[in-house]
Amino acid sequence: MKINEPLTLLGGLTPALFMRSYWQKKPLLIRQAINGFVAPIGRSDLVSLAASDEVESRLVERSTAPGGTGWKLRYGPFQRRSLPPFNRPGWTLLVQGVDLLDERVHALRSQFDFIPSARLDDVMVSYATDQGGVGPHFDSYDVFLLQAHGQRRWQIGRQKNLTLLPDMPLKILADFEPELELVLDPGDMLYLPPRYAHNGLAVGECMTYSVGFRSPRRCDLATELLHRIAEAHAPAGTDMLYRDPQQAATARPGEIPEGVFKFASDAVLHALRDPLAVARALGEYLTEPKAMVCFTAQPAMSLEGGLRLNRCSRMLYDREHIFINGESFRAGGRDALLMRELADCGALAADSARNLSKSAKALMAGWVDAGWLHVES
Repeated sequence: MKINEPLTLLGGLTPALFMRSYWQKKPLLIRQAINGFVAPIGRSDLVSLAASDEVESRLVERSTAPGGTGWKLRYGPFQRRSLPPFNRPGWTLLVQGVDLLDERVHALRSQFDFIPSARLDDVMVSYATDQGGVGPHFDSYDVFLLQAHGQRRWQIGRQKNLTLLPDMPLKILADFEPELELVLDPGDMLYLPPRYAHNGLAVGECMTYSVGFRSPRRCDLATELLHRIAEAHAPAGTDMLYRDPQQAATARPGEIPEGVFKFASDAVLHALRDPLAVARALGEYLTEPKAMVCFTAQPAMSLEGGLRLNRCSRMLYDREHIFINGESFRAGGRDALLMRELADCGALAADSARNLSKSAKALMAGWVDAGWLHVES
């Protein structure tokens, strides 16, 4: 993607300027980010997806009676008969990971390729009846809210008081103080940085596409990476056990022995001794497929042709590695350049694929067999 050319998607801003001036800093409203936008997934399609036990979906209902404050949250799958009537106000159906389920939504997501794929979460699609919403809240990720059908009224504000209402099935702000109110029409889009409070209410029947980019918490990331590094350095049956044959009898059994402390410290330092350990664990973590993803094996008859990533595949790279679907590989030279092109573009032309080494082709044949990669004639 050319990051210094204006994008209609960003209201005429270049990706470089948007990232410099708005990303993680302040909201941006773009009128007709996609002019004449027609939603690739409509209401009936979304209801069908929500009926599958392989799809993550939620149903949020709220009381629309005067003074009503009740909220209900249910998790799918939902058969059509289990959903409220479409003429009943105040309910919302939300389906996660629709970009992994539909090629058209996946293509829509690719318009945001000016943002590192390592930050991408998914595209959530929500359908709401009149006055439907999920209450005033804040998210811990960056989100682009693209209006797909009907209208939605957004109230947004820089919320200092993040106290939540108690005993609620949803994380709803107790004292929401909106600073600005906006009504979005189909094709309009609102960008919100993390922790920017917002409340969206459907004006009549509406659908919204939410393109989310995750911001992992430091403690969660540390926990995940340390666990992976420890596992990588301790194959089953080979880990060293703590031994203390010289331990003397003690009158203070509650005191941690110095030997245990030293053994624990050495264990951590040993796991981190490999200079690439953190990079490898990070790449594997960031490319781990979502829990609902299931690949279908497709034996490769031949690699003659172009290559295209399965839309459910996650592929990244760093200076030393190629990462795909939770696995890491070392690559260098021409193979590394071509694999990075595949990660950046999601596809590799036939002419380029022919330049892969014999070992790289064998590796990718395994990816095709696993359903991670497709061969295009």
